[in-house]
Amino acid sequence: MYKYIWSIVFGASVIISLVLSETANAAQQELNFGIISTESSQVLKSRWQPFLDDMNKETSLKINAFFASDYAGIVTGMQFNKVQIAYYGNKAAIEAVDRAEGEVFAQMVDVTGSGGYYSHLITHRDSPLNSEKDVLAQAENLTFGNGDPNSTSGFLVPGYYVFAMHKVEPKTIFKRTLNSNHEANALSVANKKVDVATCNNVALEKLEKSQPERRSQIKIIWTSPLITSSPLVWRKDLPQNIKEKIRNFVVSYGKEGRLEFAREKAILESMEMAYFHASSNDQLLPIRQLELFKEKGVIEANPNMSAADKQAKVQDIDAKLAALNTRMAEIIKKP
Repeated sequence: MYKYIWSIVFGASVIISLVLSETANAAQQELNFGIISTESSQVLKSRWQPFLDDMNKETSLKINAFFASDYAGIVTGMQFNKVQIAYYGNKAAIEAVDRAEGEVFAQMVDVTGSGGYYSHLITHRDSPLNSEKDVLAQAENLTFGNGDPNSTSGFLVPGYYVFAMHKVEPKTIFKRTLNSNHEANALSVANKKVDVATCNNVALEKLEKSQPERRSQIKIIWTSPLITSSPLVWRKDLPQNIKEKIRNFVVSYGKEGRLEFAREKAILESMEMAYFHASSNDQLLPIRQLELFKEKGVIEANPNMSAADKQAKVQDIDAKLAALNTRMAEIIKKP
């Protein structure tokens, strides 16, 4: 009798476990794909939705587009597992990796086949400003349109090359400083709402197509070294089978041999991309170096910090830089 009862209990527990397992698996099938706010949500959705629809169809996953008003919103979404995959700039990707269980798995290649892009300082074409030196010399009389604090090309790169290397901080040298995305910065310059702003070549190329009359009002007065192309990041705790589905789709999409190659290629071109290739967290190393160099410059220029505190903080940064340099050397040595 007892054996019969226990067999029923055991059978029921197995069924319940299977049901719960199936429920958990079903929940995992719906993923939110975060897209950083380089332009308005409507524009981004029109460009990305066909790609996400194809991902949905090919992987049998339900992929939802997720937008936020700034980069930090996407990082925070991933941190609290409201976003499972995201398209980031490199600086925002560092935030996702360091505090949101993120992991780089792919990298964008643009329509020219380039593995990178450029940061710019831009002004109105009628402006007397013609170089970053002009900007620094006249900063106290200028309104500056800086990028989102988590933007690589809008904030980190110009922050290092234009400001930290000259041992100055944008918030303290300009008459007024605003933060916005690339599109808003470009339009603010074109409409003479700010005197100088950060932007990047991709945003200016998009503006040339969508609003050529606005683009004609803008001139570039500074260009950065090449910046590594933006990555795709997923939460590293995603199930392995789902990761494989996503990676297989992403790295093959829009490449020759696909059944709908021409259509997929056109979709990627509308996103200013050629294709994605596999990548890893190592692609973030040069950006990590930039952040540390910038931090070091700010510390060394701080008049309110004691010599002992400066030395301790600089030594800590130098140790981190040495570790990054070692890792970079290991990567270069790989066949």
